[in-house]
Amino acid sequence: MNAILVSKNGGPEVLVPSEATRPEAGPADLLVRVSAAGVNFIDVYQRTGLYPIKLPFIPGSELSGVVEAVGAEATGFSVGDRVAIAHGAPVGAYAEYAAIPAQRAVPVPAGVTDKVACAVMLQGMTAHYLAHNIRPLQTGMTCLVHAAAGGVGLLLCQIAKQLGARVIGTVSTDEKAQLARDAGADEIILYTREEVVPAVKRITQNRGVDVAFDSVGKTTFESSLLSLVPRGMLVSFGQSSGPVPPLDPLTLSRNGSLFLTRPTLAHYVTTREELLQRANDLFAWIARGKLRVRVGAEYPLAAAADAHRALESRATTGKVLLLPSA
Repeated sequence: MNAILVSKNGGPEVLVPSEATRPEAGPADLLVRVSAAGVNFIDVYQRTGLYPIKLPFIPGSELSGVVEAVGAEATGFSVGDRVAIAHGAPVGAYAEYAAIPAQRAVPVPAGVTDKVACAVMLQGMTAHYLAHNIRPLQTGMTCLVHAAAGGVGLLLCQIAKQLGARVIGTVSTDEKAQLARDAGADEIILYTREEVVPAVKRITQNRGVDVAFDSVGKTTFESSLLSLVPRGMLVSFGQSSGPVPPLDPLTLSRNGSLFLTRPTLAHYVTTREELLQRANDLFAWIARGKLRVRVGAEYPLAAAADAHRALESRATTGKVLLLPSA
């Protein structure tokens, strides 16, 4: 089968189109013919070695597709079912076929396409737990969403508005500003034209925001911290610009007894019930038109390196997909 193989850590050039042996479903697995694979920053971190993975490996932790075989111990699925998965470790999604753990797979309903199902799994469930569980949003709260036109950002803006929060989004271009507004952002900060902290203070009449959702990391961390109200919370859930330097905890008290958390999706889908609840919420909102999923770019499998370059340059909006059959 066609696959992308990483044999050494490095830049996008280490994503090498290769011929690989088609996997077999283990006892608790599903063998899936991959319809779409999601491209995420976790793939970048694993490719570079920031998140160490044993080499060589086929990257990709998010996919949708059709079940081709069911392991002897796997229950709840049949050949021909449409499924999707988002997993913390690579499941070999950058390939024509992948063996995935059945307990982490979710059924895709008829009203949701394979592309949309793949696009909403990791980023949608991330937006879901951020808005509902980390600092539950509600009417009267104001949140700051960095990279508001990105994959998580567009979904988080929509979910935050459903919950009644006021949303301030940061973006780099006018095009991205319009996308964030269309997703429900009440106010937009173009960080290429004005500094974030003074803009937040202006928008909130010097109050600040209750929570800052920061997937960017190194370049936005300080501005997120300084944008908070006393006892506000900084949710650092990504580092697309690089890792955040070490922080003296006294910085939190000096700026208003602030809270800082660094969550990851794996700890918010610890049971199958929780996994299905989040996925089913997302699929139901999509079916009812309450959640719009933007697929911003599609690449053939062999162009995985180009997909990574686009993602890392922050030139993309919404979700980036690889299509093995393209």
